[in-house]
Amino acid sequence: MDKLNVWWRNHRPTTRRLVQLYAALLQNAHLRGFVEGEIYTGPAKAVCVPGLNCYSCPAAVGACPLGALQNAIASRANRPAFYMVGMLLLFGLTLGRVICGWLCPMGLIQELLHKIPTPKLQKSRVTRVLTWLKYVILAVFVVIIPLWYGLQKIPVPAFCKYICPAGTLEGAVGLLSHPANADKFSMLGILFTRKFEILVFAVTVCIFVYRAFCRFICPLGALYGFFARIALLGVRVDATKCSSCGLCLRTCPMDVRFVGDHECIHCGSCMGKCPEKAISFRAGKIVLKGPETDGAGRTPAHKQKGGCS
Repeated sequence: MDKLNVWWRNHRPTTRRLVQLYAALLQNAHLRGFVEGEIYTGPAKAVCVPGLNCYSCPAAVGACPLGALQNAIASRANRPAFYMVGMLLLFGLTLGRVICGWLCPMGLIQELLHKIPTPKLQKSRVTRVLTWLKYVILAVFVVIIPLWYGLQKIPVPAFCKYICPAGTLEGAVGLLSHPANADKFSMLGILFTRKFEILVFAVTVCIFVYRAFCRFICPLGALYGFFARIALLGVRVDATKCSSCGLCLRTCPMDVRFVGDHECIHCGSCMGKCPEKAISFRAGKIVLKGPETDGAGRTPAHKQKGGCS
């Protein structure tokens, strides 16, 4: 029994992992869709969820904000997409990239893939440079191409159509895995083949590189990154306590330049590593989680009775 208790203390899900699981389930609550092999099309689909979660997933109960933004740009290029701009402003100003670290189903999938025991590629100058790729993808595939074709009255949600591995995994694979949709295989062409190849590549890379899709490709994360300095929720550093030791940056698996920057997903793991207890999770000036926990729902080893974590 003692060994079981020790194992559970070392392997029990963190608060963040539980939130990720609950968020993924809430955004994909129409589980009956997998049984029926059909997409939910009820009134909730008119509302966007905060994370990257494909509209075409059989279980999805809401729309993907990235897909909705592309559709708005492509189909309404002659006037601003006020609804989508408002939703993204709401998500960005309140949560920012907290969405990436806590609420995005694709983020959870990547983290679980990375747990597969293999040699891991650590962050470096190369990965830091690659983080700018998602901003190029945001500009080209989410804005420029949809806008260009939208002006010609041809709706082309380019990122969803040509790249998005989340759409291929959750939408296409989710639907095609059902026997009732077996006849749809004959409709697949070179476009699906290329997208499936992108999915296989992304899944493989995520096994060896922590959140590779999130760090290098995801334009939704790039979009939320613009709100890094002004978002209400997030991990913050108390400058009066910080000794600039750099331990938080060295141990962070993301390509951050400082805690809370545009690459930070606010997972909070740096809080338990800060020797000065200078990092906390805040909503504005209100401290939601302080340095007494590691930001993931666990108390650091030196604070626990018996010294075990």
